[in-house]
Amino acid sequence: MTDQETGRKGDRGLGEKSGGPPPSCECSPECCGWTVAQGKAESYIRESEHWIERRIETPAGPIPVVRTRLSRQDILGKVKARFGIGRMNYKVKPGLYAIGKASPDSPILVSANYKLSFDCLRRELSGLDAWILVLDTKGINVWCAAGKGTFGTEELVHRIEDSGLTRVVSHRTLILPQLGAPGVAAHEVTRHTHFKVIYGPVRAADIKAFLAAGLEATPEMRLVTFKLMDRVALTAIELISPFKYLVILTAVLWILNLLGLHLLSWKGWYPYLGAILIGGFIVPILLPWIPGRIFAWKGWLLGVLWATFVNIQQGLLPPTPASWERAAANFLLLPAISAFLAMGFTGSSTYTSLSGVLKEMRYAVPAILASVSIGLVFLAVVLIRGL
Repeated sequence: MTDQETGRKGDRGLGEKSGGPPPSCECSPECCGWTVAQGKAESYIRESEHWIERRIETPAGPIPVVRTRLSRQDILGKVKARFGIGRMNYKVKPGLYAIGKASPDSPILVSANYKLSFDCLRRELSGLDAWILVLDTKGINVWCAAGKGTFGTEELVHRIEDSGLTRVVSHRTLILPQLGAPGVAAHEVTRHTHFKVIYGPVRAADIKAFLAAGLEATPEMRLVTFKLMDRVALTAIELISPFKYLVILTAVLWILNLLGLHLLSWKGWYPYLGAILIGGFIVPILLPWIPGRIFAWKGWLLGVLWATFVNIQQGLLPPTPASWERAAANFLLLPAISAFLAMGFTGSSTYTSLSGVLKEMRYAVPAILASVSIGLVFLAVVLIRGL
């Protein structure tokens, strides 16, 4: 019952499927929105008719009834969040929401207030009568929030009390997403609130079958998958930052061209565009099939192949006294860029663990910095000679 929307995940092994997730989250700011300044006033997606159908009166006050069909505005918001546009504020107000004709006997599903997580869940509840208890995860998805502590015991207990849930429902059972388990001590929740915690399936798409089976999950419902389309969906956010810096650098070089310093050319520009695409897109796509387990190695390996192609295409191989410096610069800079961006995808993958990521960074980051530093020296020599 989790989102596959922007899940920064942690798990061991390499393949299309893995078992139950350990508590791990190696998130970038763009993914999880963890850079929200502490003490700042929270802002949420405004409640509007495209996702709020009406309100119902309950002993705890009026409760919004949310639509299960996503509107064009919801889909547009999802696309924008994918590309980091308004990502940090793409969250709904924490509290209690109703689905359909929710009654005191209806099941209670717990979710994060990241709107993609919330939308993923409500979309799968079409035709059901249920309650959604939304926790304040600071706009972070369930798995990441569990690793960071915002989808946790304290917040769950607080939200139960703050929403007046005991006055709305007649039973004492909560259905939590399985990927939220690392952050929640179920026995503590029961001790403080008398609500029993049951963990639902990994994916929201299985929630109907889970409810129909009497809250019993099949082994398949417990498996975390990370298939091709899951990886593709996460590449957009990985490419935003490097593309942003590439555009800025291109603009600076273009201005210098206008001033007479001809440093910008397609021949010198496309190799770096290719290195970015390899590290931020091609490596995630081919992740299970690239030799090795270390992400930086995967990126470096494809980066070397790309640098070799560039050098051959530009006539720099075999090297000559006039070409070896540029060829060396390509071999040092292009794989380093691909390796760095591929290493950043460790936070998006189910294949990694926190300890493994930290170990990889301990060795890969110094190597990448050394390669870039030496490569920039060679590039500077080439540019100075060309002026």
